[in-house]
Amino acid sequence: MELLLDTLMQTIASYMWPLFRVASMLMVMVVFGATTTPTRVRLLLAIAITLAIAPVLPPVKDAELFSLSAVFITAQQIIIGVAMGFVTQMVMQTFVLTGQIIGMQTSLGFASMVDPSSGQQTPVIANFFLLLATLIFLAVDGHLLMIRMLVASFETLPISNQGLSLTSYRSLTEWGSYMFGAALTMSLSAIIALLLVNLSFGVMTRAAPQLNIFSIGFPITMIGGLLILWLTLTPVMAHFEEVWASAQLLLCDILGLQCQANGIF
Repeated sequence: MELLLDTLMQTIASYMWPLFRVASMLMVMVVFGATTTPTRVRLLLAIAITLAIAPVLPPVKDAELFSLSAVFITAQQIIIGVAMGFVTQMVMQTFVLTGQIIGMQTSLGFASMVDPSSGQQTPVIANFFLLLATLIFLAVDGHLLMIRMLVASFETLPISNQGLSLTSYRSLTEWGSYMFGAALTMSLSAIIALLLVNLSFGVMTRAAPQLNIFSIGFPITMIGGLLILWLTLTPVMAHFEEVWASAQLLLCDILGLQCQANGIF
């Protein structure tokens, strides 16, 4: 009976702790972690992925489900999954920041709508860039790559009391500065173009003071902003590839995976 109980506990542990890591990643990751995704669908997907990958994962050693160490092991699995999903959120927020910067510069930031992923009010331009980046993320099979990295993480970070290192937490935090820098880089061309438009208005007002800059400046700025936004969409794919490659390198760093120099896992 004691042997049967040990085997039962080992079997439960081999499915339960991978489920925590998988479910934590899906809870935070883009698309699957959005408020528009039903919780039941997310749970069933996590269970399906766990049932598929659990038989090929390394065996869990010293599985004591009713002990203090089991609490720490569960916490480590949740932290690893949340960290992986949080990286994809930062990739999407790069484009949200880009849309917010362009919206403020083009006077298009007044219009706002509910963000489907978070349920918060955001400018329409930011929502547009978020939806565009999400579609590109799905088109390049980013969600499948995340699942592949998740499965590989059980080899480099096996189920135990040991989780992410302090260096991994620091790398995850420092990538936030890259997020702001990438957003500013993508919106820099729009900022310079609108600066030239405003400079032209200043010259025009100086040459013809009788023109009312407040009555004609606002609509012309909005029309110019729409034109600049249209021209800004051309390099979005290249920017996404660069940001996504950097995010893959970050995931490989915190998970201890082997990636190529261009971020391909």
